[in-house]
Amino acid sequence: MEVRHLASLIAIAEHGSFSAAARHLKTVQSNVSAHISRLEKELGVTLVDRHSGKVTDEGAVVVERGRRIIHELQDIEADIHSTDLEIEGESRMGCLSTTGRWLIPAMLPLAHATHPKLRITVVEGGTLNLVPRLISGDLDAAIVHFPIADPELNVDPLFSEEIVLLAHPKFSWAQRDTVTLAELANHQLLLAPRNTELRRIIEKTAASRRVALRAQAEIDGVRLLASLAIDGFGPTLVPSTAVPRIAAENLHVVQIPELPRRLVGWATKRRPLPNKATRALHSVVRIAVQQAGAQQHGVNISSELLLPGRRPVTEN
Repeated sequence: MEVRHLASLIAIAEHGSFSAAARHLKTVQSNVSAHISRLEKELGVTLVDRHSGKVTDEGAVVVERGRRIIHELQDIEADIHSTDLEIEGESRMGCLSTTGRWLIPAMLPLAHATHPKLRITVVEGGTLNLVPRLISGDLDAAIVHFPIADPELNVDPLFSEEIVLLAHPKFSWAQRDTVTLAELANHQLLLAPRNTELRRIIEKTAASRRVALRAQAEIDGVRLLASLAIDGFGPTLVPSTAVPRIAAENLHVVQIPELPRRLVGWATKRRPLPNKATRALHSVVRIAVQQAGAQQHGVNISSELLLPGRRPVTEN
């Protein structure tokens, strides 16, 4: 199995046909066909449907693994050419949408100024979909919320943030500075799904107070939760950074003293080790958090976030 054979298969998957793959690879179609035939003969399966030009299910498996192999080879070359002062290469970083809203604008200029040859790809998403992509090798790192107990990952807490009540002015709670979980139990709320860490934090704390919260609807996406609350569809519990600055100026964000803070941090795979580009980006992200985090409502950038044993836990 040769890298050029994998590259041809990946090009077909990405561009939809043998001819388009050949143009992308700057070669002739007969070369691409030969590469695929040799790869199919070696593996003993059909990788590309010749009628549709699409990869088969077996081909999709090879494409996924082939991308990781080629990326690792590119990382080796980039690491060799990088020095301690000049980092070269690509890092693919996943990021929570609520965090990315304020962190990415601070991170990108800093990364360009300190490592101009560093190429960054940012993928927005939630913890539930970013962690599997990180484990599969599709991402080099991810900024997600903790705790994460997966033994394949290294984690580094970056900041914590309050979980707050966001309500339209038509609700009486919007006139309050604080509200208790027992009071919230008397009204239906827009809540995150039960399989999310945000909902687990809320439910665990509510259960410890012998309180059961009621969901008007479960919405997967904290930015959508915040938008619905702002438009008056119902009160919601969201991390403080989910509240757009313009909304925070027009609405009253209500504190829930009983709720713990949500811990957000950087995660990478233990093996293989992150490339130099990703390690450099990690340092940039930490600086950007320190610079921009202090200006975000409800964000705590205390250096005491990392607790003994390197297993982050939610603050009380």
